[in-house]
Amino acid sequence: MKVISTKKAPAAIGPYSQAIHVGNLVYTSGQLPIDPATGTFPEGGIREQTRQSLTNVKAILEEAGLSMSHVVKTTVFLADMSDFAEMNSVYAEFFTEPFPARSAVAVKTLPKAALVEIEAIAEA
Repeated sequence: MKVISTKKAPAAIGPYSQAIHVGNLVYTSGQLPIDPATGTFPEGGIREQTRQSLTNVKAILEEAGLSMSHVVKTTVFLADMSDFAEMNSVYAEFFTEPFPARSAVAVKTLPKAALVEIEAIAEA
């Protein structure tokens, strides 16, 4: 097992790792839309927050020597399912066919009142 950590994504805000590489898989922790340079959410709404969450996932995978094309599964947590279409349009900018498997669920609240949090599993 190897811990993956990069300053190009927000530091963990609790007792967890940004990602763990075990066997031929890399598991990222859920990525809030925190800009690692500022420590804050980007201005705007769900589109900007989705873009930042996925940018954070991408940075972690790159630290592991992988790209978004290695992602086999994502889970998207939304504070409001009515944001699904806008999230989905930004999400589509980060992936090409064959698209990873995905779950998208609405949750009551997310840390720091985020609108979205995204985690990924990638094959190394």
